[in-house]
Amino acid sequence: MLADNTDLIQPTCSNDSYAGGHFIAGQLVAAASDETFVVTNPATGREVGRAALGNARDVEKAVAAAAKARQQWAAVPVRERGAKLARGATRLLEQAEEIARLLALETGKAIRTECRPEVLTAADIGTFYAGLGSELKGETLPFRPDLLSVTIREPLGVVAAILPWNVPLVLMMLKIAPALVAGNTVVVKTAEEAPLATLMAARILAEELPAGVLNVIHGFGPECGQPLVEHPLVAKVTFTGSQPVGETIYASAARKLIPVSLELGGKSPMIVMADADLPKAVAGAIAGMRFTRQGQSCTAASRIYVHETIYEDFLTRLAAETRKLKIGDPLDETTDIGTIISQDQMERITHFIAIGRETPNVRMIVCGTAPDDANLDPALFALPTLFADIPDESPLMREEIFGPVACVVPWSDYEDVLEAANDTDFGLAASVWTNDLAKALDATRRLDAGYVQVNQNLTIQPNLSYGGFGKSGLGKEASLEAMLEHFSRKKTIVFAG
Repeated sequence: MLADNTDLIQPTCSNDSYAGGHFIAGQLVAAASDETFVVTNPATGREVGRAALGNARDVEKAVAAAAKARQQWAAVPVRERGAKLARGATRLLEQAEEIARLLALETGKAIRTECRPEVLTAADIGTFYAGLGSELKGETLPFRPDLLSVTIREPLGVVAAILPWNVPLVLMMLKIAPALVAGNTVVVKTAEEAPLATLMAARILAEELPAGVLNVIHGFGPECGQPLVEHPLVAKVTFTGSQPVGETIYASAARKLIPVSLELGGKSPMIVMADADLPKAVAGAIAGMRFTRQGQSCTAASRIYVHETIYEDFLTRLAAETRKLKIGDPLDETTDIGTIISQDQMERITHFIAIGRETPNVRMIVCGTAPDDANLDPALFALPTLFADIPDESPLMREEIFGPVACVVPWSDYEDVLEAANDTDFGLAASVWTNDLAKALDATRRLDAGYVQVNQNLTIQPNLSYGGFGKSGLGKEASLEAMLEHFSRKKTIVFAG
């Protein structure tokens, strides 16, 4: 059975989210197997809580609850659906500190630099979509003057939303907010490494929703995620995660001929021109690499191309500024950088660092100091690492590391650097740093990425369409387009007199 909350680390909140059961039809329930799995604090190695270990029987219950609630929810006037979501977003803000603390405990991300901002962004996304309900409108078609021809938009049905662990609250809201406003019901499958804050947030939101409209299940991919994707009543899958898992989901969904949204990996280039504002570009590299998230980001600017005339100055400044970031206890208000999420991820990062270290003529610059705190487990604290002069064919330049490792390389020819930036299977994000407007316009047009910025490296923002090309995925998020094109379907109706 689910462990009683008193057996777990004591929460600062008043509910029992640390004992993470499935949330189905408005109720917190144990797994069908009565089994749970441990959620560990990567900064200490200690148990944060337990989550229900889901399987196909739990999936069946959750999808059935969502399917049962579907028609009633779709019949709610769209602006009323939006108003309910808006009230839920307000509730998230009211309990933001409790959610952020739990998020820090289970992910190892620093509460000040990452977890609080994530809760605020998630609430902002909810508020954004809550106001877009009136845009779910159709068209009048000039087909024939004796016929009234119109289109309307309808919900798809039950949506499966499968989440990653790096920014679970933001990515959950990017999926469920447009789905709910469009009239769908949702089953969320949490990340097994970080299910508890997601559950807490979803339960808070669900206080404003009819039972069964928003459901949450926990578990591992083969036993829980795959049955969810393959369930005959699931009409849409939206997934954020790795490219291999995304390809598997896409293949499974294709057998049912249902729509899929995929936000997968990235290997984002950052091109620094000779005329760039150097301090601003250095700050942009630190922000773009998502060092305060330990580099665990699909949009991490992990390939930094710097013009040869400012290369050494840029590299020196980047190392100096990165060393100023404090690595330590995620709950410490002075901490900038927390931990890597798991031992498996740490081993992946260590593997790539070893490749870089052994590459001839490459400079390895390690930044920062590991925390010296007896209360912390040092195993998952990774120091930001820069590799200078690394060759284009290196795996560090080709593969997504998902850790605090950045490659910094010089360039001299404009055409060559654009070609190098586009020489990747991914196409999620890119940035250009220059004061030359003509060069900026040319480069942004020619870069093969879905989210291109000039002189900044913002993360996902509501009202900025977000999504990649190539093996970075399919579809868009964070925009009106996402709600209309990915969470509703268009029906044509023709009236004759």
